Amino acid sequence: MKLSIRSPRRRKFTALSFGTLVALAAFGAAPSPLAFAQLAAPDGGAPVDAAAPSPDTRPVPITVLTTSPAVARGLIFVTPTSAAPNAVEGPEIIDGKARPVWFKPLPAGTTAYDFRVQEYRHEPVVTWIESQGAFSTGPTTAYIADRHYHVIATVSAGNGLTADIHEFHLTREGTALLSAYNTVSRDLSSVGGPSGGLVTEGVIQEIDVANGHVLFEWHSLAHIGLDESHSPVSTSPTVAWDYFHLNAISIDEDGNLLVGARNTWAAYRVDRHSGAVLWRLGGTKSDFALGPNVAFAWQHNPTVADEHGLIRIFDNEASPTVLPYSRVIWVRHDDRRKTATLERWFKHPDGLLAGSQGNAEALDNGDTFVDWGALPRFSEFDRDNNLVFDAAFPAGYNSYRAYRYEWVGEPETVPTATAAISDAGDTTVHAIWNGATEVARWEVFEVSGRREVRVAEGAWNGYDTTLEVSEPLSSIVVVARDRRGLEIGRSIATTVTQ
Repeated sequence: MKLSIRSPRRRKFTALSFGTLVALAAFGAAPSPLAFAQLAAPDGGAPVDAAAPSPDTRPVPITVLTTSPAVARGLIFVTPTSAAPNAVEGPEIIDGKARPVWFKPLPAGTTAYDFRVQEYRHEPVVTWIESQGAFSTGPTTAYIADRHYHVIATVSAGNGLTADIHEFHLTREGTALLSAYNTVSRDLSSVGGPSGGLVTEGVIQEIDVANGHVLFEWHSLAHIGLDESHSPVSTSPTVAWDYFHLNAISIDEDGNLLVGARNTWAAYRVDRHSGAVLWRLGGTKSDFALGPNVAFAWQHNPTVADEHGLIRIFDNEASPTVLPYSRVIWVRHDDRRKTATLERWFKHPDGLLAGSQGNAEALDNGDTFVDWGALPRFSEFDRDNNLVFDAAFPAGYNSYRAYRYEWVGEPETVPTATAAISDAGDTTVHAIWNGATEVARWEVFEVSGRREVRVAEGAWNGYDTTLEVSEPLSSIVVVARDRRGLEIGRSIATTVTQ
């Protein structure tokens, strides 16, 4: 997908909007607007990763099940996660053959989410979230890195809140939309819970990335009733009830916010200034009459699909199960007639049912890229709903979202090389350049003094490409060439391990 960031209504922000003051007053929060946003040093900051991950921190293998020449251009962005001990996790870019292009291994206890290409200061960037505890239970930071993989800014929630992992959305105004989960005491007797209960609400913050000011803050409990939830209420006074489950925030066609909540089975248009709910689509209090097959359940990732009221939704339908399969649906809402109609939908040919997570992304060629969340699979479908690409993570892994983007990565590190002589007397060379997207071929040169002799070449085959030389070598250099045959990177001379 080529990057196209929209925000039709440009606004001048003050440090704390009226909506923020209202929300803070309602919830007794101190009006301290500083979020933990930090810009990198003027020189662009340090690279995220200077070399390829070590052999014991390689990304998990991904299996391509189906592919076609008709797939859209671009690389695939994923964040596989696993509850298994010592599982290797981190944001990862792969190509259409599932070969790793870039990988950032994370330390144990830290997990990445929502890895994608966005735009910041009119330049394409990669963004992702790192968290030591989902649902605002541990330190959580969102990262922005440039095409050299230098982190140029980090963003965390403000006003004493901890960000959540569900959303990090950059706007044209240089702001970031973040989600947070906030647990408060509440009388839940009206919905069958304890009078002294706990409930978790969804919180939206819009933060100025440059200075960390919270420009807008919205709390679901101020606008969405407990009776709108489809999630069974907690009967324990010590177990919080996740009545809302905020999982998506983006810019709607009119410049306001389009918000998704899994546990109310609804999408909302929220005024970006006052915080008022302008309409509900779906759920128990829908402002639209839903046409045949429009109703959705436990959904994720409502996103504007055109400028005329069309929304694309990943409709989980589980858990618990409502339909026997998950769908991607396109719903047209008519704000004047207050009707909503189903324009298009598809399911996976295997009838996949995603119990959690997932997203659907529009690609420039008309295809739709889909992540099936907890299953874990990701796929691409053409305009006629035909499956043209399908891939799977190993058992035990899942993926919150997956995307396809056209991305040019230009690490400022030089390629590295390792080489060793086998028992048979051959030399195995590893040409390594983590994140370099423009390498088409590698060449291996034997080095003797100032003399270099090319002894092998081969096509790029992942950020760590193996090349075999049928003779013992003592010192080598590897050279990266692009599709035009131009040299774009060269390693330093490396001594071959005997």
